[in-house]
Amino acid sequence: MSQNLSASKASYESIADQPFVPVIVGAHVGGYSLVRAFHEAYAVRSLVVTGATSWVVEDSAILEVVNCADAHDPEVLAATLKASPFAELSQPKILLATSDSLVDVIALMRDQLDDSWKVPYAGADALARATRKHTFEEAAQAAGVTTPATTFIDLGDPAYDVVSADLPTDGYPLIVKPTAPAAWNRVKFDGQAKVHTVATQDELRDLVGRVQAAGYRETLIVQDMIPGDDTGMRILTCYCDKDSRVRFASYGRTLIEEHSPGLLGVPAAILTGQNREIVDEAVRLLAELKWVGYANFDLKYDPRDGKSKFFELNPRLGRSNYYVTGTGFNPVTWYVDEYVHDNLPEDFELLEANTETVYSVVPVRTIKWAIKRHPDLWERTRRVIKAGGLRNPLHYKVEKNPKRWAKILAAGVSYDRKFHQYYDPEAAYHPGGEPADSDIPR
Repeated sequence: MSQNLSASKASYESIADQPFVPVIVGAHVGGYSLVRAFHEAYAVRSLVVTGATSWVVEDSAILEVVNCADAHDPEVLAATLKASPFAELSQPKILLATSDSLVDVIALMRDQLDDSWKVPYAGADALARATRKHTFEEAAQAAGVTTPATTFIDLGDPAYDVVSADLPTDGYPLIVKPTAPAAWNRVKFDGQAKVHTVATQDELRDLVGRVQAAGYRETLIVQDMIPGDDTGMRILTCYCDKDSRVRFASYGRTLIEEHSPGLLGVPAAILTGQNREIVDEAVRLLAELKWVGYANFDLKYDPRDGKSKFFELNPRLGRSNYYVTGTGFNPVTWYVDEYVHDNLPEDFELLEANTETVYSVVPVRTIKWAIKRHPDLWERTRRVIKAGGLRNPLHYKVEKNPKRWAKILAAGVSYDRKFHQYYDPEAAYHPGGEPADSDIPR
């Protein structure tokens, strides 16, 4: 259940010859990471469904691209998945999304698919409770899980008037983000980002006004901004079986996040480790939610009280999911064992990834620059890299096309330039972070 199982196997003659077919909706680095994980474990190729291809999936030997005019439209996606080439494939097909909004889309259309499709996601009720962040907060409180101080703004109320609304008067800066990703993606306004930071009440009022004017009618979450730079962020990925029992967990601490507007908050480099206290909190929360499939948690260490606090649950393997695969504990094997082979053992102990690695889609020099105020953390990171622990999901030796490798090398240069443009690690630094050796694997 935990190793890179069979990348050395001979590949199948065609996708039609495979015992099952991974179908990945989305073409960014997280989608390619899933494709690679399936290929590493089973030597199978995947079908990637997307309306707009990207260089990440171009010129690849381990996937084929299937065009979908609008994968965010449930009816369009359903029609695509019922047409060629899927109609000619009778074997099990594992359907996976690469964003929260696409998980929502799949939940709306999954009943239109036949029994050959395996959809390893929670049901609609659990999905709504976990991903609408106001109800996530309620579930976290019920499970005794620590979260940042949070308030909510209900823009679904027709009587809501942002001019006269009673907004927080203190505690700034605050974080503002949507509770409904699909609805958020359907609206557009100047300065729109995945997560917003507001420094004053006037900034909050202005932002809420722009969001409301754009047509967003769901709830906004307004949250305490925990001090500290990217190194305070934590990531936890858990797999729950169909009975909502946590079978597997993989933990890491973020070294640097994306800072460009469309990707703000996505981990770009992660140092893996272990933290059983955080895992135990997640186990309680997932039981409260009656969760199924993968849950990907964002947390942050709060230097004010020494606690790591749960921000949100992403209902899938996250964009940086190769941080799990890179430890040698391949996450897609749980999908195959439960949904294709139906052979998960009834008796088990929770399995934790316990390999120290560095996941990164950025050059090492960028990591060193980003964490220069954390010399102990850099020393640990450097030690892991020097020992051969660096993992980049795009650096896969079975890919032979020189055009692909040229794009990968160019992307590394672009990443370095982009981080220097959007991120100031000196300004973000806050003293009192968690010790660098606190989560070294046991």
